Amino acid sequence: MTALLFLIPAMLILGFIGLMAFFWAAKSGQYDDLDGAANRILYDDEDDAIDTDSEQKND
Repeated sequence: MTALLFLIPAMLILGFIGLMAFFWAAKSGQYDDLDGAANRILYDDEDDAIDTDSEQKND
């Protein structure tokens, strides 16, 4: 029973810290573009692509 006197306030404090971390992340824009990173990985950057045909012609 005395363990509950320690565990309940600890749980409330950790829950409050987690809630504050969530509000901070939402306020700082961490959740603004959820689909951007997921879609960005699907597209190649054509500027970074190596043109293998032009390298073979130069040899």
